[in-house]
This record gives sequence, structure tokens and C-alpha cells, in this order.
Amino acid sequence: MEEKSLIYRIFHNSIVILAIASIVVGFIVEALSRHNPVEAALFMAQNPLVTLCNCMLIIAVLSLAMLFRRRAFALCMFALIWVALGITNCVILTNRMTPFNVKDLSNLKEGTQILRNYFSVTNLILIGAIVAILVVIVIVLFRKLPKLDRKVNYRNSIIGIVLIVALSFGVLQGGMKVGVLDTFFGSLPLAYKENGTPYSFMITWVKTGIDKPRNYSDEMIRGIFKDGEMGEDGIYTPGQDDDKTADQTPNIIYLQLESFIDPLQVKGFEYSKDPMPNYRELMSEYSSGYLTVPAVGAGTANVEFEAITGISARFFGPGEYPHKSVLTEKTCESAAFDMKQLGYTSHAIHNHRGAFYNRNTVFSNLGFDTFTSLEYMNNVVKTPKNWAKDAVLTENILDALKSTKGRDYIYTISVQGHGKYPTEEVLDDPEIKVTKAPDEELKWPYEYYANQIYEMDQFVKELTDTLADYDEDIVLVMYGDHLPALNMTEDMMESGDLYKTQYIIWDNFGMKRVEKNLKAYNIHAEVTKRLGIHTGMLTQYHQNYSGKKNYQKNFKALAYDMLYGKKYIYGEKGPFEATDMQMGVKKIAIDKIVKIGDRYYIKGQNFTEYSRISLNGEVLKTVYLGPTILALSEEVDPEKVSEMKVSQVEKNKEVLSTTE
Repeated sequence: MEEKSLIYRIFHNSIVILAIASIVVGFIVEALSRHNPVEAALFMAQNPLVTLCNCMLIIAVLSLAMLFRRRAFALCMFALIWVALGITNCVILTNRMTPFNVKDLSNLKEGTQILRNYFSVTNLILIGAIVAILVVIVIVLFRKLPKLDRKVNYRNSIIGIVLIVALSFGVLQGGMKVGVLDTFFGSLPLAYKENGTPYSFMITWVKTGIDKPRNYSDEMIRGIFKDGEMGEDGIYTPGQDDDKTADQTPNIIYLQLESFIDPLQVKGFEYSKDPMPNYRELMSEYSSGYLTVPAVGAGTANVEFEAITGISARFFGPGEYPHKSVLTEKTCESAAFDMKQLGYTSHAIHNHRGAFYNRNTVFSNLGFDTFTSLEYMNNVVKTPKNWAKDAVLTENILDALKSTKGRDYIYTISVQGHGKYPTEEVLDDPEIKVTKAPDEELKWPYEYYANQIYEMDQFVKELTDTLADYDEDIVLVMYGDHLPALNMTEDMMESGDLYKTQYIIWDNFGMKRVEKNLKAYNIHAEVTKRLGIHTGMLTQYHQNYSGKKNYQKNFKALAYDMLYGKKYIYGEKGPFEATDMQMGVKKIAIDKIVKIGDRYYIKGQNFTEYSRISLNGEVLKTVYLGPTILALSEEVDPEKVSEMKVSQVEKNKEVLSTTE
């Protein structure tokens, strides 16, 4: 009887119930997120300390049930919050590579975009059915689960909750300090797998931005540079640090290649022929080396952030994209702003959606004069996975070069090599075949990937051949943005590093070849140093202090001061203003509106498949007939025909620009 009483007491103890519930909930969340209950069980068993940290986080939320008389029902409701996270992540990961994170819920607009982007009508009906079932379950639980037979002791409950939350916080802090939990996410998918879904989701919410340095002050920031480096007053004033002008320097083009690496760098695979012969040859002839990037498998925006701003993405919160946070609201010193001081015109080019990662806003805050996205391109060919092929970029780069009489700084982002990669055969007659693979299941994704690399390599040759004959000096900096999402591990890579790609600094006027390993955040400083250009505060910092004592510490302090602090380095004022950025390097214009029969036609210039006729802000049904003509396929008031304009509308119905 005593033994039975003891067992009864143990299993009716609130702490024991919370502990058991956290393990069960944690398992459900991981099983949903991994799409496999066996993998979830193995993860929890093989990583007990990580599991403990995640369970403590879950317990902290479940403990709030102690405040309710319907304690069992409240426990189920708080558990349902975590299960809903697992379900949402499960569904999203079946449609995209990046797991569900807090930024997906940052506002209503983002939420509706998720629905449009990742869920079909069938998916939405299924989700609606699941929600309806859950509502029914909640009602049943509310009616059936028992209430306490006494009043809630709020004093004891609050004390208990505070102690549990404090203990959970302590366990999480300890886990981060000793390295059990990661505090930098180079890859969100990998981070969720290694750190658990609850912790990974939570940390992307609570830890954002750059931490304020200790002893942050005007004297500290100005003391980073030697006397006189930033002028007599010790502050950086744009336009007063370089006597070069654009006519003394070449055009500078960056080409960031999506998921582009040498397939031969991955051990265990053999191919019918070399997937990237042209890039390999260029590496032997021009300056090249490994480039350390802040992402693996995904994270293109953070690589371009580093290369354009010179700021390390590692300074920010785990999984954070400055494109989705601080850069949507603030300007930031960048290569684009710096080169404009010398008389350059700055262009961004990307053969994907203009609004993706808020680039249509962010690039203005980074100083670009034009941004040509997919919606402003014609003759776009797609891969079997519906990504734009990169060959279209040659024409757009030339258009940018020809759009000005002076020198140009062009940042180009490709997309062809993007995953997900198919797990079955989708190429009818592939140029490259996988002749050896460590696992038969890996053959098809690697074969598809190798063929995209081969086509991207052909594009690189076409581009360099074209630029070689251009009548202006050009430097072309090319590199892969990150490793592909093919579940690679360090021991599979010849470099032994998941954060290394390969770069080339190509030119058409005979620069000296240098072999050197670089980081994405200092590649622009290295390129400009070789050209004798020293414009820009961070450019000068990287050129003069890289590898020296306190380099990283002071680097992070400058980044904080620039984006979150009082801007002491600029004399406590922001010297950069957002540009009036033009979408598309070629202006879209209306020449005339004509009526033939019952239908109106707009004749003009530079229309694309994303061009839509609009009237007073309303997008009308439009038929694209070619780059010079659009047809209206709905009726309008004849008196308002003259007010019709042309808008570029991306696939999520966002209007990127409208003719004046």
C-alpha cells in the first residue's frame, strides 16, 4: 500500500508531469520536423544534452498551466502551441528548404506570402481540415478533462513557474556557453537538425541584431583607427578619403553564383566528364583561392550582404538575415555607396523575384542606382525545377555597362544552381552523368546538380569571352555563394570545410595573378586594394587591419556603431541616404495606346512577361504580346483609357514599379 502510494505521488507530482509532457511534446515536434519518428528518437537519444535544453524550454512554457484550475486542459493547450510549431515546420519543409522561423510571422504580409508561396489549394484545404479537427479536439478536451478540486494557489504557482523559467534559462545559457547549442547558424536547416526545433525557433526570435560592445563610447570607436586615418577630427566623412576618380579605374562586376562549387571537390563521386572545365581553367590563369562564406545549403542574401557591406553576418543573431531586419529600415555604408563617391554608377542584377529578401527596398538602402530583377528580363529559360537559367545575365550585365558613359559597379546574383534537387531522374539526355556515387539514392540529385553547374560554367565562358572584347577595362569577381543543399558533411569535402567556395578575380587588362584565401566580407577591400582604391571606412579598416590584434573585436564594434549605435565613426550622423533606385536598367515606357476592334493595346518599350496594364493603382487583366506591345483583356471606361499605365508585377502580386 505504501509503495502504491509512493508511485501515485510521483506520477501526480506537477514537476514529474511537466517533465514527461516535455519529452513527449519534444519527440512529437522533432518527429514532425524531421518527417521521421525514428530519426527524432535517435536524435534525442544520441544528443541528451541538446534534448535536455530543448525539453527545459518546452517545460518553461508548459509550466504556465499551473496558473489554471483546468490544469490538464491548459497543459494540453500549451503543448498544442509546440505541436503547432512542429506541424507548420513539417508542412513548410515539404515545400521549401528553409525551416519555419519567426521572420515568417513578422507581419501579416509575410504570413500571406507563405500561404501563396508554399501551399497549393489542396494543401490549404487539408490544413483547414486539420484546424477544424483540432478545434473539435480542443472543445472535447475542455468538456472532458477534470478541474482541480481546490482553488489555485497562485503564490506557490507563480514561485514554481519563476523557478522553472530561471532553471530553464540557466540550462540554455550553459548549453550555449559550453558549445552544446550553436549561437551562429550558417544554415537554418542544419541548425534545426543539430540544435532541435524548439531552441532553433526560439533563438531566431530572441537574439537579433549586433550585441553592444563593452565600454562602447565615442572615444572607443574613434580609437580604433590611428590618428589621422579618418581625418583630423577622427570621423569618417564620405568623399574625403580618395583622390582617384572613376576614369582612372575599371568597371567592377561581381558575379555571385548560386550554390556553385566544384563537384570534383566532393569525395566519392565520379562523372562522365568535367562539370566545370572553364571555371577550372580560369582559376589557373587568374587570381583565385578559397572564399569563406557565412552560409551552407542556403543563405544567399547573407553572402551578398557580406560582400556588399563588408560586415560579417556572424555578428547578427542565429539565422538572422539583415535583408529582413535592419536593412529594411536603415541605410548602410556599402561598396555601392563607396564607389559612387568616385563617380561610379551602381547596379544590382538578379534573375529571380525582385521582392525576395526585400531586395527592392534593401538595395536602395545599400546605395544602388538600378536593380534589374527577373520581372525586367526577357528571353528567360527555366530549369526543370523552374529556376531561371543564368545565361540571361550576360545580356543584362552588358545593358548595365552600356547604360552609362562612366564606370559601373555591378553586383550580379545568379539563381540557376538553386535546390531542391530531384531524387529521381528528370534529365532526358544529360551532358554530365554520375558514373560513381557512394549511394545509389545520391546519384540523381548529384547528376542534376552537376548538369546545372555545367551550364553555369558555359555561361561563365560566354560572359568572360564577351567582356574580353569590351572596350573598357573590367574586373569580374566570381564565386559560389555557398555549398548546395545536398546534405554534405566536412569529411566529404576536399577542403574539409562546409563554408568554403572558390573565387576568381578575372580581368581584361592584365592584373597580376595572386593566390590567396579570402572571406566574403573582405573580398571587396582586397579587390579595390589591388586597384589602388581605398574609398570607404570599412574598406580601409579591412585593408589596414586584417589579421592584426583586436581585428575582429574592433570590426564588430564598428558594425554595431554603424547599424545600431550612435554612429560615432560618422560624427553621430548618418551620411548615407537611400537612393531613388530605378527598377530595371532599361526604362519601361508607353509610346501610345490604340484601339483595334473592341480591344485596347499599349505600345511601348521594354515590356516583359511581368508587365501588366494598370489604372489608378488597380492591375488589369493583360496579355503580353511582346517587348513592345500589351493587350488589355477587360473592359474599361473609355474616358479613363489615357490614364492607363504599365506596372511590373511579381508572382505574389506585388507591384515593383509603374510607369510615370
